[in-house]
Amino acid sequence: MLLMEFFELLRVNTMRDVMLIVHFIGLAMGIGTSFAFMFLGIASAKMEKSEALKFSINSLALSRMGHIGLALLIISGGYLMTPYWSVLSTMPLLMAKLGLVLVLILLIVIITMNAKKAKKGDAETHLKKIEPLGKVSLLVGLTIIVLAVYIFH
Repeated sequence: MLLMEFFELLRVNTMRDVMLIVHFIGLAMGIGTSFAFMFLGIASAKMEKSEALKFSINSLALSRMGHIGLALLIISGGYLMTPYWSVLSTMPLLMAKLGLVLVLILLIVIITMNAKKAKKGDAETHLKKIEPLGKVSLLVGLTIIVLAVYIFH
């Protein structure tokens, strides 16, 4: 019986480790996309207006990496939250972190909608809407990371 318990513990911990690795990969992809857009924005600010506009539209392809990262974070995060759902009401910082995840998802949806509109036409107007939302999403993402470290340390 003790041997069966050991193998069950090993199986659960192995799955948790796999999901933790997936979570960190998603984190790297997601927050990396935000940082990449920040630096691409700095680069495009040094270009002529028409060149910067074309550059910005072409760099929107990078957002796919962020979407994949966010999906990995949501899937693995749901699994990693399993032991905490029953005690969530006693963990206000964890509730705040999850709330910020919802805010981040909303920001990404709005950014994606504007990016699609920018590709179809009137790019300048829609790209101007994306820039401040991108900055806010980077700050929200970093806040989520800080809360996660504080909560799960």
